[in-house]
Amino acid sequence: MLSNKVNLKDMKKTGKNTSIYGTRYVSEPIPKFEIPDEGMPSKAAYQLINDELNLDGNPNLNLASFVTTWMEPEADILINQTNGKNFVDNDEYPQTEIIQNRVINMLARLFNAPKDCDFLGTSTIGSSEAIMLGVLAHKWAWRENRKAEGKDCSNPNIVMGADVHVVWEKFAKYFDVELRMVPMEKGEYTLTADKVKENIDENTIAVGVVLGTTFTGQIDQIQEINELLVNVKEEKGWDIPIHVDGASGAFIIPFLDPDFKWDFRLSHVRSINVSGHKYGLVYPGVGWLIFKDKKYLSDDLIFEVNYLGGIIPTFNLNFSKGSSMIIAQYYNLLRLGKQGYSSIMNNLMETATYLANTLKNTGYFKLLDEELVLPILAIKLDNLDDLDGADDLTVFDISRKLRERGWLVPAYTLPANAEDIAVLRIVIKENFTRDMADLLVQDLNNIFDGYKKDSKDDSENEPLINIF
Repeated sequence: MLSNKVNLKDMKKTGKNTSIYGTRYVSEPIPKFEIPDEGMPSKAAYQLINDELNLDGNPNLNLASFVTTWMEPEADILINQTNGKNFVDNDEYPQTEIIQNRVINMLARLFNAPKDCDFLGTSTIGSSEAIMLGVLAHKWAWRENRKAEGKDCSNPNIVMGADVHVVWEKFAKYFDVELRMVPMEKGEYTLTADKVKENIDENTIAVGVVLGTTFTGQIDQIQEINELLVNVKEEKGWDIPIHVDGASGAFIIPFLDPDFKWDFRLSHVRSINVSGHKYGLVYPGVGWLIFKDKKYLSDDLIFEVNYLGGIIPTFNLNFSKGSSMIIAQYYNLLRLGKQGYSSIMNNLMETATYLANTLKNTGYFKLLDEELVLPILAIKLDNLDDLDGADDLTVFDISRKLRERGWLVPAYTLPANAEDIAVLRIVIKENFTRDMADLLVQDLNNIFDGYKKDSKDDSENEPLINIF
């Protein structure tokens, strides 16, 4: 009997003649706060971590995030092959830098950079870094111009709407710029030219606009704001640039509505950032910043590094970064082309329109914006009078109930002046199909079925709507 115990102990230690779940590593506490004295086999480490990650949500049911959760197998292979390449090592990986520059060229032309301009750009870790770099360049340009004119340059400000990403607020705080954030109003959830006019002055370094806001998926009045700034320059001499946060729209609008002017065709749009990991269809980890002309980026902001084998100019907040998502972006541009992107974006809009109409037909939801320009639905509860005991039902309750079925649908209130409006937001992504939309609607129906005044046994309940 004793020898059997010894053999079993040895088996659990060595892992011979058993699976991972027969080893000692699954019956002992997993190290959480200190590095263990001894390591463990790779398979054991993998299984322990993998099992914990099962507690995360399913990325395929994640309708909360704008971030891409699926790519083709060939892209996955390229990503795996390039994970070990540090992009900043241009001397060691020169072709990777060439590929980055190809993407910058493609995006600059997609965003209609004028032929007489000498555009330039850079890849970034994401949009947050790209926005900070872009607006920082405008602060430098404003300061240099003020100094040249012998004027005070101690009180810069930036104007934006409350619909912006939090990184804009971070920029203002981190780089000591007065934040002039225009509050939302009920029924008006984007930045308008009239509001910009009330807030700009000679110390405004830039106006920030969004092509598809995080809160509602709507687009700021970019053309109208540009026209305002043209007039302001003529009347007062203030040459105020626009930085466009391409957000959700910069990889959609060019393919769905190429005549819509939001980009470098507008005179005061001087810089654009876009997230490759949103509708650029790349996993998290890459953003892009494009300047209409290199004259809008001061040489003073570009550093030269000479200890990696050659002199390398760098304009980034982050030094080291992976190369894999840059390669993945290039893969998508080659693989899909304009036609492929257009087909995907059209499918997204068809699914979004179908889901929007289906949700409205329930009678229980109302779209915050009836005019869908991007595949993003912001919906609020509308009329629950025929539901029993649903007086206190909120979008937060619905979000929690959907989570029980695996769906990740965020609920939140809008920013200042509209904070009493609570919404659910559904982000339609490439791998969210019509069939998935039907399944989501059915789960929503099941939630409301529980509140129906004439509710019978579940087996006798009729769906609130026919989704087929």
